[in-house]
Amino acid sequence: MRKIIVMLALVVANFVVEAQVKTPQSSPSAKVEQVVGLTTVQVEYSRPSAKGRTVYGDLVPFGKMWRTGANANTTISFTEDVKVGGKDLKKGKYALYTTPKADSWDVIFYTDTNNWGLPETWNESNVALKITVKPETLTKSVESLSIFLNNLTNDSGVIELAWERTMIAIPFTVPTQETALKSIEKTLAGPSAGDYFSAAQYYYQTNSDMTKALSWVNSAISNSPKDKDVPFWYLRLKSLIQAKNGDKKGAIATAKESLALSVKAGNGDYEKMNKDSIAEWSK
Repeated sequence: MRKIIVMLALVVANFVVEAQVKTPQSSPSAKVEQVVGLTTVQVEYSRPSAKGRTVYGDLVPFGKMWRTGANANTTISFTEDVKVGGKDLKKGKYALYTTPKADSWDVIFYTDTNNWGLPETWNESNVALKITVKPETLTKSVESLSIFLNNLTNDSGVIELAWERTMIAIPFTVPTQETALKSIEKTLAGPSAGDYFSAAQYYYQTNSDMTKALSWVNSAISNSPKDKDVPFWYLRLKSLIQAKNGDKKGAIATAKESLALSVKAGNGDYEKMNKDSIAEWSK
């Protein structure tokens, strides 16, 4: 009897899990992503609908801060430092809060994005940027809150927020020329020490051409900053490649260099690995 009761309980539990009701969200989530020049801009928000209600001045009161959407806070992210309304804003992700008024809106980029709507406790130090924009009156009503990225050029764009018969436009500029010039200079300057190291590491791990791997790790070492110690993990990789090439004498010498630098850096893991390898290759 007990077994039957347990089995029935399991069946009922499984039914409850599998029979979860799915219904549409009253304010469905949305995501807008746009590359502006060389900067990716992404907006994530929930879209409430007017449903015959007066929005601004009623559903969304004038003079009070608003989550700028529904549910969790609306967020916006930039992959590069930008200017919003002429003010500097560091790359990253921000909650987008607004204070609508009849003749102006305050727009706030807030660094804490983990809130359901407005923060329980407002922290002014989390305000990364605040600007004021003028609302525009639309000739046609917008039923659901809509956020667009429009008026795009290589260097700029506009975040447009429209609902009911009101729209605000938040202008921003992106550092396209600066980013492009840095990319050009880096590419024309040739591979970095890290690039050479990554190539050598991949060849070693995949047991590919060890001659090339040794050449690349040597380039990584020679291209390291002259005012700092050679990274001990570069030397560790070189010793492993040398050993795989059959050059145990060279591998031991390189491992001893790596050992000394890992001890200096206080890295016990590399210290042990080097000591173990030296002991193995010395047999």
